[in-house]
Amino acid sequence: MTRVVDALHCEVDGVASVVYPDVTGPVEEDDDVLVNVQARELGLGSGGFDIVYANLTRGLGLDPEKSAHVMALPYAPGQWAVRHAEEDDRGADTLDGLPVVLCTVHSQVAPAWAALRGLRVAYVQVAGGALPLELSDTVRALELAARISVAPCFGGDARCVSIASGLLLAAARAQVAICSVGPGIVGTASRFGHGAVSLADAANVTTALGGVPVLAARVSDADERERHRGTSHHTQAVLDLCLGEVAVSRPDDGEGWREACHGLPLAHMGRGPDEEPSHFAAAYAAGRLAAERVR
Repeated sequence: MTRVVDALHCEVDGVASVVYPDVTGPVEEDDDVLVNVQARELGLGSGGFDIVYANLTRGLGLDPEKSAHVMALPYAPGQWAVRHAEEDDRGADTLDGLPVVLCTVHSQVAPAWAALRGLRVAYVQVAGGALPLELSDTVRALELAARISVAPCFGGDARCVSIASGLLLAAARAQVAICSVGPGIVGTASRFGHGAVSLADAANVTTALGGVPVLAARVSDADERERHRGTSHHTQAVLDLCLGEVAVSRPDDGEGWREACHGLPLAHMGRGPDEEPSHFAAAYAAGRLAAERVR
Protein backbone atom coordinates (compact mmCIF):
# COMPACT_ATOMS: atom_id res chain seq x y z
CA MET A 1 0.00 0.00 0.00
CA THR A 2 1.45 3.35 -1.07
CA ARG A 3 0.41 6.59 0.63
CA VAL A 4 1.59 9.96 -0.73
CA VAL A 5 2.90 12.49 1.81
CA ASP A 6 4.25 15.14 -0.58
CA ALA A 7 6.22 15.35 -3.83
CA LEU A 8 9.35 13.94 -2.13
CA HIS A 9 7.94 11.61 0.51
CA CYS A 10 5.57 8.67 0.62
CA GLU A 11 4.86 5.64 2.80
CA VAL A 12 5.04 2.10 1.47
CA ASP A 13 3.31 -0.44 3.70
CA GLY A 14 3.61 2.08 6.52
CA VAL A 15 7.37 2.66 6.09
CA ALA A 16 8.63 6.17 5.34
CA SER A 17 10.14 6.37 1.86
CA VAL A 18 11.72 9.01 -0.35
CA VAL A 19 10.83 9.32 -4.03
CA TYR A 20 12.65 11.30 -6.75
CA PRO A 21 10.05 11.95 -9.47
CA ASP A 22 12.59 12.83 -12.18
CA VAL A 23 14.04 9.32 -11.76
CA THR A 24 10.93 7.22 -11.13
CA GLY A 25 8.09 9.48 -12.23
CA PRO A 26 5.64 10.83 -9.65
CA VAL A 27 4.08 8.43 -7.17
CA GLU A 28 0.34 8.45 -6.58
CA GLU A 29 -1.88 6.74 -4.04
CA ASP A 30 -1.82 2.92 -4.24
CA ASP A 31 0.85 2.76 -6.97
CA ASP A 32 2.86 -0.44 -7.10
CA VAL A 33 6.48 0.47 -6.34
CA LEU A 34 9.80 -1.22 -5.72
CA VAL A 35 11.78 0.10 -2.74
CA ASN A 36 15.41 -0.19 -1.71
CA VAL A 37 15.53 -1.03 2.01
CA GLN A 38 19.26 -1.51 2.63
CA ALA A 39 20.16 1.83 4.23
CA ARG A 40 17.29 1.55 6.70
CA GLU A 41 18.09 -2.04 7.58
CA LEU A 42 21.76 -1.16 8.14
CA GLY A 43 20.71 1.59 10.55
CA LEU A 44 22.77 4.27 8.80
CA GLY A 45 22.60 7.66 10.47
CA SER A 46 21.10 9.36 7.42
CA GLY A 47 19.19 6.31 6.17
CA GLY A 48 16.16 5.87 8.39
CA PHE A 49 13.88 5.48 5.40
CA ASP A 50 13.50 3.48 2.19
CA ILE A 51 14.12 4.75 -1.34
CA VAL A 52 11.59 4.22 -4.11
CA TYR A 53 13.56 2.44 -6.83
CA ALA A 54 10.88 2.15 -9.51
CA ASN A 55 7.20 2.91 -9.98
CA LEU A 56 5.71 -0.11 -11.70
CA THR A 57 2.35 1.58 -12.20
CA ARG A 58 3.35 4.70 -14.13
CA GLY A 59 7.13 5.14 -14.11
CA LEU A 60 8.54 2.62 -16.59
CA GLY A 61 7.95 4.60 -19.78
CA LEU A 62 9.30 8.02 -18.82
CA ASP A 63 10.20 10.29 -21.71
CA PRO A 64 13.70 11.85 -21.66
CA GLU A 65 13.96 15.53 -20.90
CA LYS A 66 13.56 17.60 -24.05
CA SER A 67 16.83 18.00 -26.00
CA ALA A 68 18.72 15.97 -23.40
CA HIS A 69 21.47 13.65 -24.56
CA VAL A 70 23.67 13.34 -21.46
CA MET A 71 22.82 10.49 -19.09
CA ALA A 72 22.61 10.89 -15.33
CA LEU A 73 24.01 7.85 -13.49
CA PRO A 74 25.31 6.69 -16.90
CA TYR A 75 25.19 2.97 -17.66
CA ALA A 76 23.73 2.18 -14.24
CA PRO A 77 20.32 0.45 -14.18
CA GLY A 78 18.58 3.69 -13.27
CA GLN A 79 20.16 5.92 -15.93
CA TRP A 80 18.03 8.66 -17.48
CA ALA A 81 18.66 11.47 -19.94
CA VAL A 82 18.71 14.96 -18.50
CA ARG A 83 19.65 18.36 -19.89
CA HIS A 84 22.88 19.62 -18.29
CA ALA A 85 23.61 23.28 -17.62
CA GLU A 86 26.72 23.39 -19.81
CA GLU A 87 24.54 22.81 -22.86
CA ASP A 88 22.71 26.11 -22.30
CA ASP A 89 24.76 28.29 -19.93
CA ARG A 90 28.51 27.97 -19.52
CA GLY A 91 28.64 30.48 -16.71
CA ALA A 92 31.49 32.89 -16.11
CA ASP A 93 34.88 32.64 -17.81
CA THR A 94 36.75 32.65 -14.50
CA LEU A 95 35.85 32.73 -10.83
CA ASP A 96 37.44 36.19 -10.55
CA GLY A 97 37.98 36.04 -6.81
CA LEU A 98 34.75 34.19 -5.96
CA PRO A 99 35.01 32.89 -2.38
CA VAL A 100 34.05 29.21 -2.14
CA VAL A 101 33.25 27.75 1.29
CA LEU A 102 34.19 24.06 1.32
CA CYS A 103 32.04 21.93 3.62
CA THR A 104 33.22 18.36 4.15
CA VAL A 105 30.05 17.43 6.05
CA HIS A 106 26.58 18.67 5.22
CA SER A 107 25.93 19.89 8.76
CA GLN A 108 28.32 22.79 8.05
CA VAL A 109 26.15 24.25 5.29
CA ALA A 110 23.53 26.05 7.41
CA PRO A 111 25.96 27.83 9.77
CA ALA A 112 28.23 28.80 6.87
CA TRP A 113 25.21 30.25 5.07
CA ALA A 114 24.16 32.13 8.22
CA ALA A 115 27.39 34.13 8.07
CA LEU A 116 26.62 35.07 4.45
CA ARG A 117 23.11 36.48 4.93
CA GLY A 118 22.47 39.45 2.69
CA LEU A 119 24.75 38.13 -0.06
CA ARG A 120 23.78 36.14 -3.14
CA VAL A 121 24.84 32.61 -2.22
CA ALA A 122 25.01 29.63 -4.59
CA TYR A 123 25.04 26.06 -3.32
CA VAL A 124 27.09 23.47 -5.23
CA GLN A 125 26.73 19.80 -4.24
CA VAL A 126 29.51 17.36 -5.08
CA ALA A 127 29.96 13.62 -4.66
CA GLY A 128 30.89 12.17 -1.28
CA GLY A 129 27.50 11.85 0.37
CA ALA A 130 23.92 11.63 -0.83
CA LEU A 131 23.60 12.19 -4.58
CA PRO A 132 20.07 13.70 -4.75
CA LEU A 133 20.20 17.40 -3.93
CA GLU A 134 16.51 17.43 -2.99
CA LEU A 135 17.16 15.07 -0.07
CA SER A 136 18.62 17.94 1.96
CA ASP A 137 16.16 19.57 4.36
CA THR A 138 18.82 22.21 4.96
CA VAL A 139 19.16 23.28 1.33
CA ARG A 140 15.39 23.48 0.97
CA ALA A 141 15.26 25.77 4.03
CA LEU A 142 17.88 28.29 2.88
CA GLU A 143 17.50 31.26 0.57
CA LEU A 144 19.90 30.57 -2.29
CA ALA A 145 20.62 32.26 -5.61
CA ALA A 146 21.24 28.87 -7.23
CA ARG A 147 21.24 25.20 -6.27
CA ILE A 148 23.68 23.31 -8.48
CA SER A 149 24.36 19.57 -8.51
CA VAL A 150 27.60 18.20 -9.94
CA ALA A 151 27.51 14.71 -11.45
CA PRO A 152 27.01 12.10 -10.14
CA CYS A 153 24.82 14.26 -7.90
CA PHE A 154 21.53 15.28 -9.46
CA GLY A 155 18.63 17.65 -8.94
CA GLY A 156 18.52 21.32 -8.08
CA ASP A 157 18.12 24.30 -10.39
CA ALA A 158 20.97 23.15 -12.62
CA ARG A 159 22.92 19.95 -13.14
CA CYS A 160 26.58 20.21 -14.18
CA VAL A 161 28.97 17.63 -15.56
CA SER A 162 32.02 18.87 -13.60
CA ILE A 163 33.01 20.84 -10.52
CA ALA A 164 34.61 23.47 -12.75
CA SER A 165 31.39 24.05 -14.66
CA GLY A 166 29.36 24.09 -11.47
CA LEU A 167 31.55 26.75 -9.86
CA LEU A 168 31.65 28.89 -13.01
CA LEU A 169 27.87 28.78 -13.13
CA ALA A 170 27.80 29.78 -9.46
CA ALA A 171 30.10 32.71 -10.22
CA ALA A 172 27.66 33.95 -12.86
CA ARG A 173 24.73 33.88 -10.42
CA ALA A 174 26.12 34.66 -6.97
CA GLN A 175 28.69 36.58 -4.95
CA VAL A 176 29.86 33.55 -2.98
CA ALA A 177 29.46 29.77 -3.19
CA ILE A 178 29.04 27.03 -0.63
CA CYS A 179 30.33 23.72 -1.95
CA SER A 180 29.48 20.60 0.03
CA VAL A 181 28.83 16.90 0.00
CA GLY A 182 25.20 15.92 0.49
CA PRO A 183 23.85 14.44 3.73
CA GLY A 184 25.35 11.14 4.85
CA ILE A 185 29.05 11.42 4.10
CA VAL A 186 30.79 8.24 2.96
CA GLY A 187 33.51 7.02 5.34
CA THR A 188 35.82 4.04 5.81
CA ALA A 189 38.00 5.20 8.75
CA SER A 190 40.99 5.39 6.38
CA ARG A 191 43.10 8.43 5.52
CA PHE A 192 41.56 9.18 2.14
CA GLY A 193 38.64 6.75 1.87
CA HIS A 194 35.89 9.24 2.63
CA GLY A 195 33.65 11.73 0.91
CA ALA A 196 35.52 14.77 2.22
CA VAL A 197 38.20 14.18 -0.42
CA SER A 198 35.80 15.67 -2.99
CA LEU A 199 36.37 19.03 -1.36
CA ALA A 200 40.10 18.84 -2.13
CA ASP A 201 39.13 18.54 -5.79
CA ALA A 202 36.84 21.53 -5.38
CA ALA A 203 39.59 23.54 -3.67
CA ASN A 204 42.07 22.84 -6.46
CA VAL A 205 39.54 23.73 -9.15
CA THR A 206 38.67 26.92 -7.26
CA THR A 207 42.32 27.94 -7.15
CA ALA A 208 42.92 27.06 -10.81
CA LEU A 209 39.96 29.18 -11.92
CA GLY A 210 40.92 32.22 -9.85
CA GLY A 211 38.64 31.74 -6.86
CA VAL A 212 39.35 31.79 -3.13
CA PRO A 213 38.88 28.46 -1.31
CA VAL A 214 37.86 28.59 2.35
CA LEU A 215 37.75 25.25 4.19
CA ALA A 216 35.27 24.85 7.04
CA ALA A 217 37.24 22.84 9.59
CA ARG A 218 35.35 19.79 10.83
CA VAL A 219 35.56 20.04 14.60
CA SER A 220 33.82 18.01 17.29
CA ASP A 221 33.43 18.34 21.04
CA ALA A 222 31.51 15.11 21.46
CA ASP A 223 32.49 12.55 18.80
CA GLU A 224 33.50 9.30 20.49
CA ARG A 225 35.88 8.45 17.64
CA GLU A 226 39.37 9.76 18.31
CA ARG A 227 39.99 10.50 14.62
CA HIS A 228 37.10 13.00 14.64
CA ARG A 229 37.51 14.45 18.15
CA GLY A 230 38.83 18.01 18.06
CA THR A 231 39.78 18.75 14.46
CA SER A 232 38.80 15.76 12.32
CA HIS A 233 41.37 13.87 10.28
CA HIS A 234 39.09 14.64 7.30
CA THR A 235 40.16 18.29 7.52
CA GLN A 236 43.84 17.38 7.36
CA ALA A 237 43.23 14.90 4.54
CA VAL A 238 41.69 17.64 2.41
CA LEU A 239 44.58 20.01 3.14
CA ASP A 240 47.11 17.29 2.28
CA LEU A 241 45.61 17.08 -1.21
CA CYS A 242 45.29 20.81 -1.88
CA LEU A 243 47.84 22.26 -4.31
CA GLY A 244 47.32 25.93 -3.45
CA GLU A 245 46.67 28.15 -0.47
CA VAL A 246 43.46 27.44 1.41
CA ALA A 247 42.06 29.50 4.28
CA VAL A 248 40.88 27.30 7.18
CA SER A 249 38.31 28.35 9.75
CA ARG A 250 38.64 28.06 13.53
CA PRO A 251 35.93 27.75 16.18
CA ASP A 252 37.41 30.71 18.06
CA ASP A 253 36.53 32.96 15.12
CA GLY A 254 32.86 31.96 15.14
CA GLU A 255 31.64 34.40 17.77
CA GLY A 256 27.92 35.11 17.43
CA TRP A 257 27.08 31.85 15.66
CA ARG A 258 24.22 30.91 17.97
CA GLU A 259 22.28 34.09 17.36
CA ALA A 260 23.00 34.05 13.63
CA CYS A 261 21.89 30.43 13.28
CA HIS A 262 18.69 30.74 15.29
CA GLY A 263 15.86 28.91 13.55
CA LEU A 264 18.10 27.04 11.11
CA PRO A 265 18.32 23.23 11.03
CA LEU A 266 21.45 22.39 13.06
CA ALA A 267 22.45 18.78 13.63
CA HIS A 268 25.78 16.99 13.32
CA MET A 269 25.79 13.18 13.54
CA GLY A 270 22.53 13.40 15.48
CA ARG A 271 23.93 15.94 17.93
CA GLY A 272 22.64 19.49 18.30
CA PRO A 273 24.32 22.84 18.93
CA ASP A 274 24.53 22.39 22.70
CA GLU A 275 26.52 19.17 22.22
CA GLU A 276 28.67 20.37 19.30
CA PRO A 277 29.24 24.12 19.76
CA SER A 278 32.74 24.07 18.24
CA HIS A 279 31.49 22.31 15.13
CA PHE A 280 28.91 24.95 14.31
CA ALA A 281 31.19 27.80 15.38
CA ALA A 282 33.91 26.64 12.98
CA ALA A 283 31.43 26.36 10.09
CA TYR A 284 30.05 29.82 10.83
CA ALA A 285 33.60 31.16 10.97
CA ALA A 286 34.22 29.77 7.46
CA GLY A 287 31.26 31.78 6.20
CA ARG A 288 32.67 34.88 7.87
CA LEU A 289 36.05 34.34 6.21
CA ALA A 290 34.31 34.05 2.86
CA ALA A 291 32.18 37.14 3.47
CA GLU A 292 35.35 39.16 4.13
CA ARG A 293 36.66 38.09 0.72
CA VAL A 294 33.59 38.96 -1.34
CA ARG A 295 34.44 41.59 -3.94
